[in-house]
Amino acid sequence: MATVRLALRMLLRDLRAGDLRVLLAALLVAVASVATVGFFTDRVRGALNGEAARLLGGDLALVADNTIPQKILAEAARLRLETATTVTFPSMVSTAQDAALGEIKAVSDTYPLRGKLRTAPGPEAPDSEQTGVPKPGTVWVGDRLLAKLNVRVGDAIQLGNKQLTIAAVLTKEPDNAFDYFNVAPRVLINSADLSATGLVQPGSRLRYRLLVAGDAAPLKAFQQFAQANLARGQRLEDVRDARSEVRSALERAEQFLGLASLLSVILAAVGVAMASQRFMQRELDTCAVLRCLGASQGTLLRLYLIEFTLLGIIAGVLGSAIGFAAQFALVKLLAGFVGVALPLPTLVPAVQAFVVGALLLAGFALPPLLRLKSVPTLRVIRRELGVAPLSLTAYVLGFAVIAALLYWKAGDAKIWAVVMLGIGACLLSSALLGWLMITLLARLRGGAGMSFRYGLASLRRRRATSVTQIVALGLGIMALLILTLVRGDLMNAWRNNLPADAPNRFVVNIQPDQLNPVREFFTTREIKTPDLYPMIRGRLIAINNKPMVVEGLQDESARRRAEREFNLSFARQNRADNLIVAGRWWSADAQGLKEFSVEEGIAKALDIKIGDTLTYNVAGTSVTGKVSNLRKVEWDSFKVNFFVIGSPGLLDQLPASYVTSFNLPHSREAIANELVRAFPNLTVIDVGAILDQVRGIADQVSRAVEFVFVFTLAAGLIVLYAAILASQDERIYEAAVMRTLGARRRQLLLAQLAEFLAIGLLAGCLAAIFASAVGFAVSVKILNLNYVFNGWVPAIGVVLGTLGVVIAGLSATRATLNRPPLQTIRGLDA
Repeated sequence: MATVRLALRMLLRDLRAGDLRVLLAALLVAVASVATVGFFTDRVRGALNGEAARLLGGDLALVADNTIPQKILAEAARLRLETATTVTFPSMVSTAQDAALGEIKAVSDTYPLRGKLRTAPGPEAPDSEQTGVPKPGTVWVGDRLLAKLNVRVGDAIQLGNKQLTIAAVLTKEPDNAFDYFNVAPRVLINSADLSATGLVQPGSRLRYRLLVAGDAAPLKAFQQFAQANLARGQRLEDVRDARSEVRSALERAEQFLGLASLLSVILAAVGVAMASQRFMQRELDTCAVLRCLGASQGTLLRLYLIEFTLLGIIAGVLGSAIGFAAQFALVKLLAGFVGVALPLPTLVPAVQAFVVGALLLAGFALPPLLRLKSVPTLRVIRRELGVAPLSLTAYVLGFAVIAALLYWKAGDAKIWAVVMLGIGACLLSSALLGWLMITLLARLRGGAGMSFRYGLASLRRRRATSVTQIVALGLGIMALLILTLVRGDLMNAWRNNLPADAPNRFVVNIQPDQLNPVREFFTTREIKTPDLYPMIRGRLIAINNKPMVVEGLQDESARRRAEREFNLSFARQNRADNLIVAGRWWSADAQGLKEFSVEEGIAKALDIKIGDTLTYNVAGTSVTGKVSNLRKVEWDSFKVNFFVIGSPGLLDQLPASYVTSFNLPHSREAIANELVRAFPNLTVIDVGAILDQVRGIADQVSRAVEFVFVFTLAAGLIVLYAAILASQDERIYEAAVMRTLGARRRQLLLAQLAEFLAIGLLAGCLAAIFASAVGFAVSVKILNLNYVFNGWVPAIGVVLGTLGVVIAGLSATRATLNRPPLQTIRGLDA
């Protein structure tokens, strides 16, 4: 206990003296950043897990892109399980004056099996639970649809060929709590009305769900039966998989935010290492005196281990508390991403953040700490004696800790390897660039005044410390530049890349007998008649006569594409916006060929090559053809395009619907409503509205990432401050000597100002270079846009860097100017 009490007294002394404040601040930033993201994702996961059955709508769900097989329904009935069915698809909803896109959901009378529907008599009225579903001939709609169509409860709306009366405002569905994937308001109808609407046509994209509920034993038997009889395009979900698309999105968001938070952890690790090194140097005299008083090496080691353990506990508790408070801001920023009330988080994120702080201490504070036990007693009379400087190999444990943390947050070996290589390359190249900048700046100091020459000389003399400062602050500023200015530049470039007459409306579900009437509709209204393209839904079942095994695909996006049905088409001639990159297009007069043209991206994902044979199942009919060419498609043109196109005669006789896209000026938006009234089965999709919603979600997530990167900037400033403190004793001694030789306080202040201005300038330049490079790479290599350099990026980067360094630097080095020279030379404490 005596050792613990002494260690506690030493901790309080060192905190008051300021020797451990920087180390504590670095640990707080690391723990708080991890805790913030952890608490947020824990709350969302808690909402999913706590009400899993309600979010699923039953105990088990079979999801399919075709009608539920009769043998599955028969097995559920045999086991005496409760069942309910839903069919979901997008379609236009209209009145005599207006039309709007709605997300139609046709439900059976038994829906839902778990949870409750809630409705209200009006948009502003309080809602209540419902025990049934809309009666035939009526509909429940979301309040957004009421506003779009300017209708009220009791009015009639047209859904395809069926007129329905609005009976209530739908406020909540048990299996639709997270609604950010729905770009259109919900329209809930009774399954008995579905066929009368006439909206179920060839090519319609419908999603079928069978909900099952019951006792554990029959439910397990049904699950085993259904699992054994699943076909392509079908999947089984239980309460553990409730809202699997939400879980998938959450995992991606958690992964992204987690990796963002770890950038602050990495910078904090640098701050911990530098602060610990300085602490060790300042404790050499204390250890030498304690050794003279009889303290053994083991006693010294235990003292400092206990002191740092207590420091870690303080940082863990305070950092977790900061993270708990900060996650409320994160929830607010992502209010549109998470649409349900979240439960309070568990203590697991706090424990995880606590462990992160402990690992940082063990990996980056322990190496210099272990050397204190080796301080010689002779240092009491021979101050030049100390311990050998640490090498990078002493931090092997720390590097392993960082690698393990990155793997934990990445959750995937490939992503982890890319992130590790990216961080390594960025740190190495930025350090090299910082080194070269310092060398160049030092050579240009000849024309400056004495104070500025001395300041720039100090920058070069402490080159390693200066490079660390520049890199740390540069990375933090770079992150903020990318998330603010560069992101905005990319969004503006993307918008400006679209031609003025780019299509902003898609029309789907056009039937063959409607082709001429639709063309006449556009002609009579003096709108350029858009091209109408046939669309056939088919599932890829074999490549080169080998059955398609989705599970064997390595890429997740490739698995998703292969699992769902493809939108196929056929054409005689290639289009101008489709470039043949391999193979040849068939001749325009060819007939009876059995060939496919495949988009190069999907071909790469599924490992399809020229000469391969593809077999598709289209409404029970197998169609086989050879791949004759690969195309590069300009998807951002917003024109109708297809992954796979068949040659003339291959797909012509199969059931098809038609699709088109066209540009509708804002002043003539009423024409879209006229089109829906003339052809009730058509669905008109406003691409601009969808993009606005997607853009809104992206903005919310980006703001959340920016919020997390505040910890990164704080960590960068802490590293800067730690680096300045690391050379503070040297600066104090230099200032004392210079003042003894006649230097004025103003001259020394200008010398320090010159050094800090140079560091800030170089850090800002480094941040601007890397931010612009990232913007260029994303723009040209990923988005295929022309990159436009933004002059504000370097300007703001330099301003942020300069102000940050000058403020932090001068505040940390005031003692070098205020301490009397005689005190310093005699080695007395101020």
